[in-house]
Amino acid sequence: MTELLESVLRGLGTGSVYALLALGFVIIYKATRVISFAQPAFMLAGAVLVTYLAGPVGFWLAVPVAALLTAGLALGVERVAVRPMVGRPAFVVAIITLGVDVAVRVVVNGFIGLDVRHVGDPWGLRTVAIPGTGVDLQQRHLGAFLTTTVLILALFAFFRFTRMGLAMRAAAYDQEAALAQGVSVGAVFALAWGLAGGLAAVAGTFAAAGASVDAALWLIALTALPVIILGGLDSLPGAVVGGLAVGMIQELTATYQQHAPWLGGNVSVITPYVLMLLVLLVRPYGLFGTREVERV
Repeated sequence: MTELLESVLRGLGTGSVYALLALGFVIIYKATRVISFAQPAFMLAGAVLVTYLAGPVGFWLAVPVAALLTAGLALGVERVAVRPMVGRPAFVVAIITLGVDVAVRVVVNGFIGLDVRHVGDPWGLRTVAIPGTGVDLQQRHLGAFLTTTVLILALFAFFRFTRMGLAMRAAAYDQEAALAQGVSVGAVFALAWGLAGGLAAVAGTFAAAGASVDAALWLIALTALPVIILGGLDSLPGAVVGGLAVGMIQELTATYQQHAPWLGGNVSVITPYVLMLLVLLVRPYGLFGTREVERV
C-alpha cells in the first residue's frame, strides 16, 4: 500500500507538469484553432532563464521573472511569425510554429553550453514524510502540485471574472461574433500565446527540479500532446485531468512493470500513447472535448 500511495503522489507531481504544458496548448488552440508546436521551446527557454536568474535573485523570484520573460518571448513570436499568417490554413500556421520551436531551441541550446546547469530549486530530491502513513513524498512533487493548483484557480478566476477573460471566452466560442461586439481578437491571440509561454516556463522549471537542464529537456513536452488529445483539444479541465491521469499511470507503470518482465524496460514511456488510443476508441473527441455537429 505504501508503494502504491508513493507512486500515486509522484504521479500527481509529474502530472502537474504535463497539465501546465497541456493548458498552454489548449489555450492557444481555443483562441486560434491552431496547435502550437512551439511549447517545448518555451519550456526549455523558461528553465534556462531560471538557471541564470536563480543565482543573482534567488529561486522564488527567478521563477516568476522567467515566466514573464518567456511570456514576452511568446508574445514576440506571435506578433512576428504567427500574426501575419492569420487567415491561412491551420496546417500552414502549425508548421510555422514547428519552425519557431526549432529556431528557439537552437538559440537556447547555445546558452546551455557544455556545463551542467541547475534551476537552483530549494527541494532537490529531499522528501517529506506524511504523518501516520509511512509514505515519503518528494518536496518538488508537492511544490509542483500546489503551484499547479494555484495557477489553475487563478486562470479560472481570470477567465470567469475579468473583462479580458470574458473576451477570450467569447473569441474562443465565435471569433466573428466577438469581433462584431468590439472584442480585439488580435489582443486575444497575443494574450493566449503569452499565457501559454508563462505556463510552459513554470512547467520547465519543475521538470528540471532535482535534475539538470540540458538540451533534451524539451522532450518532456511531447507527452503533453497525448494529454491534450486524451482530455480534449478544446477543454481546459480536460488538460488538467488528462495531465494528472497520465502522470499517475506513468508512475504506476514504472513502479509495477518489474512484475511483468516480459514487457521489457521503460514501458512507462509509451503508456500515455496507449492510454490516448484506448480513450479515442471510445470517445473520438477526448474525455471532455466538444463533439462537432455536422449537418448533412
